This record gives sequence, structure tokens and C-alpha cells, in this order.
Amino acid sequence: MIRIKLDSLVALLLLVLLVGCQSGGVAPVTTVGDRGKFHEVQRGETLYSIAFSYGEDYRDVAKRNGISQPYTIYVGQKLKIFGNAVAKKRAPKRTTRATRKDTPKPVPKVAARAPAPVSDWLWPLDGEILDGFSLSGKLNKGIDIAGSEGATVRAAADGVVVYAGGNLRGYGKLVIVKHNDRFLSAYGNNGQIRVKEGDKVKRGQAISEVGKTNADVSMLHFEIRRDGKPENPLNHLPQR
Repeated sequence: MIRIKLDSLVALLLLVLLVGCQSGGVAPVTTVGDRGKFHEVQRGETLYSIAFSYGEDYRDVAKRNGISQPYTIYVGQKLKIFGNAVAKKRAPKRTTRATRKDTPKPVPKVAARAPAPVSDWLWPLDGEILDGFSLSGKLNKGIDIAGSEGATVRAAADGVVVYAGGNLRGYGKLVIVKHNDRFLSAYGNNGQIRVKEGDKVKRGQAISEVGKTNADVSMLHFEIRRDGKPENPLNHLPQR
């Protein structure tokens, strides 16, 4: 009699655990399959921010997934990040920010034609360089510039804002500006963001404000990407 009760109790516990596993938890953002790596789109992401987080060129990610301009994506959509095969999908109609499939939410369309080529970069913030660019050892895909909290961060060149949010881990509130088909600049660790996706910005225009890190350091993290790959900003910025 005792054994029967114990067996019933074990069966009940197993059932509870099984139900809990099925109803709880969050699907992984990144999965790896036979044909490459896939990213599951989260609310607030754009094709540009996803490509940026993987160090990929946004044009390559769009091509692999059969997505055309204005690069519409949806929450829950799985994007192929690495690989050469192009998914056979009909291109969605509008919006550059990820939205739910059942209720697409349009946002300002990013200009189809890129601004003039980058010829005259500007320092986004005046301040001491706290950490330099490094792709080995202590990794830093840009430079960290000291500045007082709330100080104005300026666009390093003319462009279009293709991401403004806080979805990329390690970057805090982030702004990404597209300057032409090849160059992007990124401004991380902001306290406040003054622009939105789709905004055209001019060189020197205020786009955000300096924020503080978890270590209570006021600074701007600044990156320049060419074809999705980080380059040392000091190779582009004017000497001072």
C-alpha cells in the first residue's frame, strides 16, 4: 500500500515537472542548424542592429533571407546569419523595426538611397580616450571616450538613423547611423537618445547624451563599421 502511494507520488511529480517545462522558459535567440546560425527576431530589433550584433554586413543578412529594402522583419522571425543559401520568402511590405506578425506596426522608412560618401568624420564627443580599439586580448570593437554625464553626443558624419534602442547586450542605449552602403557608426552607453529610426542627421547634430556604465563611469562607446566589420575609429577621425 505504501509502495503504491509512493509510485503515485513520483508519477504526479514527474507530470508537474513536465508541464512546467512545457509552459515556462524562453526560446533561445540564437540556434545553430545544419545550414548555419539563425537568430530569432525580438521586439525592437532591426535588421541593422541584428547584423551589427553578429559583426555581419546587413546586406549579406538581407540577401541570405530574401529580404529587400526597406528590410522589414517581424518578431519571432528566424533569420539566417551565416551561410550562402538564400531563403525563398516573399519580402514583407513596410517598416524597418521588428513587430508582431499579427499586428505589424510601421515606423519611418529608412531612405533607400544612402547619403554622400563619408569624407569628413567628426569626433562625436570631446574627451580622453579611456580604452582604445582592440580585436585581441581585451576586446574593444571601438573606443571609449570620457565625458560628463548628460554631455551632448554628436553624429560623426551625415547619415540616417537605422537603430535607436537598448536591445544589444553590452551597449546600453545605442544609436546606429548609416552613412552609406558600406559605413555605419555606433554610439553606445547613452543616458538619453534624442533621435529615432528613420531620422536623417547631419554631421555634428546632437543625437544622444552621455550615460554612466555599471561601474559608474561616464563615457561614450563609439564604433565605426565597414561592411559590418569594426575598424579603429582613430584611423578615420581627425587628429587632435
